[in-house]
This record gives sequence, structure tokens and C-alpha cells, in this order.
Amino acid sequence: MAVKQLQPTGDFPAPGLARRVASSFYDFTLCLALLMVLTLTYQQGILRLIHGSEALSAMADTGTLDRDPVLTILMIISLYGFFGLFWTLKGQTLGMQAWRVRIQQPDGRSITWQQSINRVTVALISWLCGGLGIWWALWDKESRTWQDIASGTRTVVLPK
Repeated sequence: MAVKQLQPTGDFPAPGLARRVASSFYDFTLCLALLMVLTLTYQQGILRLIHGSEALSAMADTGTLDRDPVLTILMIISLYGFFGLFWTLKGQTLGMQAWRVRIQQPDGRSITWQQSINRVTVALISWLCGGLGIWWALWDKESRTWQDIASGTRTVVLPK
């Protein structure tokens, strides 16, 4: 029997810029570790089984492994999966839990997979624009970032 986890309810305030950036940095380090483990597993595990040690070393020496489309696709899927699972199940990644930040729908429910995909995509664009989408919260009347606006979600600070 599955136990449904209770979500916090109430009208919570939006987080400040420092809290948003701190939780993002925490999640960035977790994602970096995830990608490192994925790359190691893929190159030293799967490719070694397929090609053998000597052929894999030769591929590495010639730069063949530098632009592996399969690894790139696996990395993208793992990042979307990381955020999607955390956000749709609990509304928080590990970094967000540490900073008491939660992503939710305006009515307080957990977000959907489609909203998660939208958030990750727009967040990437936002950071690639020098964080402009995060800074946007300083001017938005509801303290929303680009990813909040694009996905129809709210970022809130939970009480202690």
C-alpha cells in the first residue's frame, strides 16, 4: 500500500534572490556529481563491455568519445529526470529542501511532468542569459522568475 505524502498547505511567500541562487548552486553540484557518475558508468562500464579496453583507449586517444551523441542524450534525460522526479513527487530537490524552497502550482499542488519539463528548459535558457531570468523576480510583482512564468508555477519558502 502506497503512502501518500502530505504536502504543506498555506499561502507562503516567494523566496529572495539569495535563497534561490543558493539552492540552485546546491542542486548544480548534485547535478554535476550525477553527470560524472553517469559518464563514468557509460564510458568505463557500457562502452568497455561493447568495445573492450584496448579499443576504448584508442577511441579516447583519437577523441572519438569527446562528442558521443548517446552520452549527450543520456545526460539530458538524466537532468530532466532528476528535476522531474523531485519536483513532481515532493516539489523540492535536495538543494531546495536545504533552503526550504518549494515549487508548486498556484493552488499548492505538486507540479506536473509537463510543467517540470518547461521549468528545466526555461531555467537553462535563463542561466545561459547570465541569470537574467532569475533576476527577473526582482521586478515581477509576484516575484516570479522566467521558469515560474513559463511553467505556470510558484516558488515559495516553507516555514521552519
